[in-house]
Amino acid sequence: MEFEMKEGLKGTTTVGIVCKEGVVLASESRATMGTFIATHEAQKVYQIDDCVGMTTAGGVGDAQHLVRLISAEIRLNKMRTKRGLSVKAISTLLANILSGSKYYPYFVQLIVGGFDSSGPAIYSLDLLGGQIEERKMVSTGSGSPTAYGVLDDRYKEGLSLEEGVRLAVRAINSAMRRDAASGDNIEVVKITKDGLETLSREEIESLTKEVNA
Repeated sequence: MEFEMKEGLKGTTTVGIVCKEGVVLASESRATMGTFIATHEAQKVYQIDDCVGMTTAGGVGDAQHLVRLISAEIRLNKMRTKRGLSVKAISTLLANILSGSKYYPYFVQLIVGGFDSSGPAIYSLDLLGGQIEERKMVSTGSGSPTAYGVLDDRYKEGLSLEEGVRLAVRAINSAMRRDAASGDNIEVVKITKDGLETLSREEIESLTKEVNA
């Protein structure tokens, strides 16, 4: 089981950053099976509610199942209560699902980020449902040590959304340079009170050139 856990959690870099106007979630797009690159276009940032997104690192099947499960739970809650769940409530629900499966765990690390009545917020969860305290910036996956080097050096509270986007691109790009399991394309999603916006490939390429200059 210990070997399987280590193997299941290899290969990915995801980043979450809290900004003044919202949240930035970002990842790269390489999926690996050991030393084999399985795909160059893996999705690792998902929308799970109107103003909430989630990044995934770890087993692809486990991650996609959890995306479907939590999205359905959020919709069912809206039907029952006529109101949405906060980012913290969604994170707690996910933590309960993960904790309830600890004997047959989901091999994932998750970042849940979004905008609710309390403003922008980010939470990070491990495969056993350990919900870390609310974070201002966080990274998961095999490239996270390199990404944290950039985040720790450059993050400051009160970043604008555009500054947060540039920082996320810089962190992911840096991880892609040093972590063989992270690579190919960068995906960035901005979340504000108005919803989610995914940056275009052209915007990402322009930002990558800017941070590399």
